[in-house]
Amino acid sequence: MKRFLALFVLAGLCSASAAALGKRPPAPFADLERTDIRLITASGRHDFKVWIADKEESRERGLMFIKSLPPDQGMLFLFEQPRYAAFWMKNTYLSLDIVFIGRDGVVVNIASNTRPQSLDPIESEAPVKGVLEVLAGTAARIGLTPGAHVLHPAFGSPADSP
Repeated sequence: MKRFLALFVLAGLCSASAAALGKRPPAPFADLERTDIRLITASGRHDFKVWIADKEESRERGLMFIKSLPPDQGMLFLFEQPRYAAFWMKNTYLSLDIVFIGRDGVVVNIASNTRPQSLDPIESEAPVKGVLEVLAGTAARIGLTPGAHVLHPAFGSPADSP
């Protein structure tokens, strides 16, 4: 009887382990809204799928602990009112381009190829309504420079505008 009970318990553990292996880990930021955003640069229109960080907790977490990011994805930090913004790279494993965006959707400044895990402040040059974080090198790849336009309802324009 003891041997049968031991086999029964072992079979249950194996079954539970197999079920756990078959499950995919939760998507990063499953609690955050995802949306489309369009950047208009000299080279054309560039569409991204982004997570929205519009609460203090999600803005503090940002892209911390993420180890990979597709080239057409990122995170858009939104503020209720335009303000000077400062970021750091603590617990951020990827180098990022950080794009500071004014109330009207115009790019104010860009911090390119930021240093992972750095505590150095990365600051906006003027008050901003949003900040876009994308994989390092993206700004150079798509020709994103200050003065470019970001289309999203948060900046008063639909993301699918021309």
